[in-house]
Amino acid sequence: MGDFTQGRGRKGRGKALPMINPNAAGLDIGSGEHWVAVPEDRDEQPVRKFRCYTGDLQDMADWLEKCGITTVAMESTGVYWIPVHQILERRRIAVVLSNAQHIKNVPGRKTDVLDCQWIQRLHSYGLVSGSFRPDDAICVIRSYWRHRQNLVRYAASHTQHMQKALIQMNVQLHKAVSDITGKTGMTIIRAILRGERAAHALAAMKDSRCERSVEELAAALTGDYREEHLFVLKQAVECYDFYQAQIEQCDR
Repeated sequence: MGDFTQGRGRKGRGKALPMINPNAAGLDIGSGEHWVAVPEDRDEQPVRKFRCYTGDLQDMADWLEKCGITTVAMESTGVYWIPVHQILERRRIAVVLSNAQHIKNVPGRKTDVLDCQWIQRLHSYGLVSGSFRPDDAICVIRSYWRHRQNLVRYAASHTQHMQKALIQMNVQLHKAVSDITGKTGMTIIRAILRGERAAHALAAMKDSRCERSVEELAAALTGDYREEHLFVLKQAVECYDFYQAQIEQCDR
């Protein structure tokens, strides 16, 4: 273990660093297994390995409670720490989530000390700085919000596919309307997929708020309609509609 008893400078010499968290444990998070260290006087085997399965995480929490652990420090490794954090949090065990770089920057570690033991020692002396993690209710909302952002991004990619298919048929809808997924744009696109090809008939479907004249729209909608591009357009619209429905469900 590192030497935490010898202070630096004249005033610090001979003074032991106070124990801040005597009931502290350290976790080394992995993708398939987690190593846990508790104070050496709490168990005959103060370092244990647990698999990543939920049942094993529950066993880990049981063991920590048996050892009298009230606080645990661990590194924020990918997303593997999240299930551990959630289970320990429900057991009323305080979790300090730390940046791995902060722990590596603390001097004094010896080569024979496992990562979990080093984290446990640092945490017991209050040397692990925790990263911010909001309350569980905020985490729930944030998970939905991040998922919604992904759905919006997926829908946007299919909007690009729609526009590309239209351009390949020289249907310049994007030059006639500001947003092809707006009311005018989607009404015209769906009419094209139903088989309408007459430019003026398509242009007449514009919304009353559309500033473009029927003549301007008709010029933009005169295209070289080819089956392969219409097929791509159809599938892009179906994918776009699917993600719009998913976004609506997420909002509810």
